[in-house]
Amino acid sequence: MVRLTLDLIAKKSNLKPRKEETTLQYLKKITHINFSAKNIDAIEDLSLCKNLSVLYLYDNCISQITNLNYATNLTHLYLQNNCISCIENLGSLKKLEKLYLGGNYIAVIEGLEGLERLRELHVESQRLPLGEKLLFDPRTLHSLAKSLSILNISNNNIDDVRDLEILENLNQLIAVDNQLLHVKDLECLLNKLMKLWKMDLNRNPVCLKPKYRDRLILVSKSLEFLDGKEIKNMERQFLMNWKASKDAKKISKKRNSKNEDISNSHISNFETMHHIVPIYYPQVGKPKLVFFSDTQRCLANGNASPESSQ
Repeated sequence: MVRLTLDLIAKKSNLKPRKEETTLQYLKKITHINFSAKNIDAIEDLSLCKNLSVLYLYDNCISQITNLNYATNLTHLYLQNNCISCIENLGSLKKLEKLYLGGNYIAVIEGLEGLERLRELHVESQRLPLGEKLLFDPRTLHSLAKSLSILNISNNNIDDVRDLEILENLNQLIAVDNQLLHVKDLECLLNKLMKLWKMDLNRNPVCLKPKYRDRLILVSKSLEFLDGKEIKNMERQFLMNWKASKDAKKISKKRNSKNEDISNSHISNFETMHHIVPIYYPQVGKPKLVFFSDTQRCLANGNASPESSQ
């Protein structure tokens, strides 16, 4: 295994120092370091690289994020496909904009408090124990609420994304190959993420639900791409017209049902107020129906008033 040191950087860097430059001067002016796929397993003290802005360390064997506190000018950090199990020691990277951590052993997205400029977070395909899913620390989500615009959480056994509602400026969400199941949860999420224009949920169980695509298009006015397919204006307008027609029919049906209930109530009240008593006339032989009021019924029974009959 190899440790990333200042000597290694000075020897292997693509940028060579000028003849009149000292090693110290050379290291200070380096802005990009690329040691991807070099069997790196640890990061040594690189504090002399004051102007480092982009660090490529993907496809290595790094198990712990260390010695990056000095890199206050770092904007891009590539650590995907290593052996990292914990996100740590990044709090001083105040200018960090893009963080790539896919293909590691991370179980909880945490430790990103204070990274107020972070725009992209890529944590796809974590190598988790069977049955476990990627989790989100609420403190980290709260810290990233206003800055994060792109989030990749694909292939992490995730079955619920409602915690992401707080990411108010998110405009791209990539969550393919997970276990998302409920359209209603996604509708709630889209109601909160008003700036989201791209969402990819391919190969989730929810994609097989009836009217899945239609329902998500209807609930989000900002969404332009869903599962890699563009949402045309004609498609959205058709669905909006269909929904408006369906809603109008529901309202009409409800109104008719209400009117019918009122009509039935009037008939019931009429029957309560008037007692139907059959009267027989001997000369005719057939009964006729005569309506009596409560007062008439009491008089017919020999009572003085309705109250006395009670």
